[in-house]
Amino acid sequence: MPEPRFQAPKTRVFELEVLQGLVPFVLNEILDLAGAKMIQKNEESIRFLYAAKTEKLSHFRKAIAVYLVSQFAIPRPKALLGNQQFAQLLSAIRWVMAEQPFQSFRFEAAGKDSSVFNRLAEELSKALEIPFEPEEGELMLRVRPFPDGWEVLIRLTPRPLSARPWRVCNMAGGLNASLAAVMNELARPKPHERYLNAMCGSGTLLIEQALKSPCKALTGVDIRQEALDCARKNLNAAALSKVQLINADITKYELEQPFDVITADLPWGDAIGSHKANAELYPAFLAAVARGSSHHARLVILTHEIKLFETLLKKDKNWTLKQSIRVSHSGHYPRIYLLHKV
Repeated sequence: MPEPRFQAPKTRVFELEVLQGLVPFVLNEILDLAGAKMIQKNEESIRFLYAAKTEKLSHFRKAIAVYLVSQFAIPRPKALLGNQQFAQLLSAIRWVMAEQPFQSFRFEAAGKDSSVFNRLAEELSKALEIPFEPEEGELMLRVRPFPDGWEVLIRLTPRPLSARPWRVCNMAGGLNASLAAVMNELARPKPHERYLNAMCGSGTLLIEQALKSPCKALTGVDIRQEALDCARKNLNAAALSKVQLINADITKYELEQPFDVITADLPWGDAIGSHKANAELYPAFLAAVARGSSHHARLVILTHEIKLFETLLKKDKNWTLKQSIRVSHSGHYPRIYLLHKV
């Protein structure tokens, strides 16, 4: 196929993929982006206009991924092989590749294994001079219908934004980094305050806070040494050294100094722990962090044990509920709870 020409528009449409429940927080990030104009949103995505280069678009901390949107008034994906449509698609992809190098590409679409997509992959591979890798391709092209035709969403980064470069160690039930960024924003730690991440696991909450803004002290506590070893690997990858990790049971550990901000992704009783164990763990945890916190402390919790946790809160005299947010995470719909010390 001869290579056609297409002049790309200067102002482009971008889409942010967002976890359910986090749209208001991601909208604030768009407001901080000079020149961006929001045009559409739903529970899992936000579309906006932007004319500048994509460098700043890779800095979103609370979105899952960011895409360039290219729309086509065509009846079916086969028409993307037409001269004009292929020129438009190729121009959009090259614009993305000029900002970020990619070594391969892939499709995410219904029927991506069809002969049409195989042909499209062949033509794009020739024009872009990178291989088509259907499972592991870095440049992800999401092809899907919209009311007046079809659109191709081109992800701007080889990995999702939520897949942080510092994450070199993973653990079962690990917290999504975008969700961790929102939890820390709700807690609003100040530079003079002490921050505790209870049951810290691989260190996501700790690292997200340390990279965003400093605190007087940053401490992670976990009963599992393997979790702390994993957290230390991630801390080292993030070039963070002034973070304390303590191997202890948070429900029994006597904290030497009170903490002003406490965050925790509590066991949900499926991947980690059990519902029976949580019935004992949760009240013990709330009591322990109340003992080890300052009089103005904020506590931010993520849990899927909604009935248990809300029942305990009604009886608890140490904490008062300020905000509850239903979010999506790994196929579940847990809640983030913001609590203030009474």
